[in-house]
Amino acid sequence: MLTAFARAFKTPDLRKKLLFTLGIIVLYRLGAHVPVPGVNYKNVQICVDAAQTGGLFGLVNLFSGGALLQITIFALGIMPYITASIILQLLTVVIPRLEALKKEGQSGTAKITQYTRYLTVALAVLQGTGLVATARNGAIFQGCQVADQIVPDKSIFVTLIMVVTMTAGTATVMWLGELVTDRGIGNGMSILMFISIAAGFPGALWAIKKQGDLANGWIEFGVVILVGFAMVGLVVFVEQAQRRIPVQYAKRMIGRKSYGGTSTYIPLKVNQAGVIPVIFASSLLYIPMLIVQFSGGGANSSWGTWIQANFVDGKPIYIATYFLLIVFFAFFYVAISFNPEEVADNMKKYGGFIPGIRAGRPTAEYLSYVLNRITWPGSLYLGLIALVPTMALAGFGANQDFPFGGTSILIIVGVGLETVKQIESQLQQRNYEGFLR
Repeated sequence: MLTAFARAFKTPDLRKKLLFTLGIIVLYRLGAHVPVPGVNYKNVQICVDAAQTGGLFGLVNLFSGGALLQITIFALGIMPYITASIILQLLTVVIPRLEALKKEGQSGTAKITQYTRYLTVALAVLQGTGLVATARNGAIFQGCQVADQIVPDKSIFVTLIMVVTMTAGTATVMWLGELVTDRGIGNGMSILMFISIAAGFPGALWAIKKQGDLANGWIEFGVVILVGFAMVGLVVFVEQAQRRIPVQYAKRMIGRKSYGGTSTYIPLKVNQAGVIPVIFASSLLYIPMLIVQFSGGGANSSWGTWIQANFVDGKPIYIATYFLLIVFFAFFYVAISFNPEEVADNMKKYGGFIPGIRAGRPTAEYLSYVLNRITWPGSLYLGLIALVPTMALAGFGANQDFPFGGTSILIIVGVGLETVKQIESQLQQRNYEGFLR
């Protein structure tokens, strides 16, 4: 593997792409440590060390590499772009105009990408306004004595400056990601997300070591490392697992030449939905707590007290609801992202068929049947992986940012595998040897 690394850097084109990607990563991490104007950085550090923040803020903080709670210019990170991409993907199924653009090919995809950029900026303005308002009243840090002094000057001018700075930071992150996609290695947005999550691993692991009691915390540290390796192996195994449905193309004679007669397959992944169901479920599950926080007297009412007592990590109702929501969103996302009727029509148009299955509607029904069967283990796997932080809280007393949690490990492994495949494909074009032998 080290030889493959050396060979990658010896190839001029590949070396230039790798160095460009590393340069963008350095710029991104530097921006994640530059405070927003108007924020008292000393009070922020006091609250970060003293308070526990989970839920939706913890999720956004995970995707921003810790920049959210530090209230930096990249505080929103890549989250607005992820949200905008998901919204556009869902609207493609509902709005005929977007569906027609998707079928137009490269030109239609370029227009959808442009719409995604506009929506990202709009969401950044909304999320930035919400974050600044939350920071001003001290709700972002629960239990911190100086939380209401994070933004000393609460004037409209300072608030506008903070919102504009965060929005500009989000636009810059989006631009950096697109630069990596065009001139670097891999998908730029995924790489930045990978770096954001990986940046929190050393600190979270060391926090577990300091909180441990056995052999000065080294026993707990070693157990967490072993659990992490086991989870990585499990995630790699499931992420690579797929059901290959064979497809045969009939031979056709056009003039004196014959076309077709080839055989291929349709790869249906066990985890077809990826990490999207976990993000959906996490965001939706935090809405009740958000309503209680911003409803004024809701926290003192009977329904507010019930939500605060039951919709927190470790409670049976929270765990069961989280698990069921992940399973539901896994089926929902697969249903809107993979259209068996469209695949069956395309196969029929080009003379393809599944051996033993008639073309047309029977093929669509067969694909739908197989997809439902393999989505069940995929959704259950996602639910179990996502519950690892809850089990870690009970077993090790870890914080909300447990390093080997469901969302983080899924993204780390998925992006890592995809990036390695891209480097491998570029090496094979020159040396006929892969990145991993």
